[in-house]
Amino acid sequence: MTFKEILNIELYHKGDFTITVYNIFLILVVVLITLIVLKIIRRFFKRFINKQEAERRSYWSIYLILRYVVWVIIIVFLLESSGLKVSVLLASITALLVGVGFGIQQLFSDIASGIVLLVERNLQINDVIQLQDGTVGRVIHIGLRTSRLKTRDDIILVVPNSNFVNDKIINWSHMDYNTRFSVDVGVAYGSDTKLVTQILLDCAARNNNVSLSPKPFVRFKNFGDSALEFQVFFWVRESFWVENTKSEIRYAIDDEFRKNGVQIPFPQRDIHIKSTVEHAK
Repeated sequence: MTFKEILNIELYHKGDFTITVYNIFLILVVVLITLIVLKIIRRFFKRFINKQEAERRSYWSIYLILRYVVWVIIIVFLLESSGLKVSVLLASITALLVGVGFGIQQLFSDIASGIVLLVERNLQINDVIQLQDGTVGRVIHIGLRTSRLKTRDDIILVVPNSNFVNDKIINWSHMDYNTRFSVDVGVAYGSDTKLVTQILLDCAARNNNVSLSPKPFVRFKNFGDSALEFQVFFWVRESFWVENTKSEIRYAIDDEFRKNGVQIPFPQRDIHIKSTVEHAK
């Protein structure tokens, strides 16, 4: 038996649809070539992204869109080459899709949302985001149906893409790599406000995670019930671990307040005790 005869051996036949050894061989070759080509394209994009750091997230989204388009074209080509007309296949399963449409409505919603994310690029790889429930995570993967976040506790969170489109999401790194945060502190009435301002500025500026530009600044927020309320604002490039940075700044502020005699007051409450005397008759 020749090699050509082996390729023409029928493995499955029903009506006009036939699967031969040649079809299986073609599918394996095409899939292998596609994987190799996509791997080469991925390396090219990674190399280009490293050179263009400011635009790395945008180029990565372009690669993801390109990858999905390539796979759709390959799947359609393989179906057509196997003798299965895609248009006929879609028509034959229309009734089935209508029947289960309500059951997989959320699935289609997630897939459509994934396409929107890749096209609009509102959410990109390495973005630090905050979900509606307060969870903060870094985007490590954007899929067609779901995306993965890595939280500050090193937990991988799988989120349906429809959540990113329908819910309110805070993207800490959408516009700029520098993100502004603040630490609130209250001092006792009678404290030297100029000294407090200088201490807050120094503590923020000395932290290695705080950006040099823009420079930190202090805002005298309010005259509180039991304290003078201040806010020190600063910018960080690594917003994912900003809670650690805030903690370090608070430690530094507490140390400097102790050295300079600045007091953080306890809340003061007035308690009135009423006594009643019951007169016995």
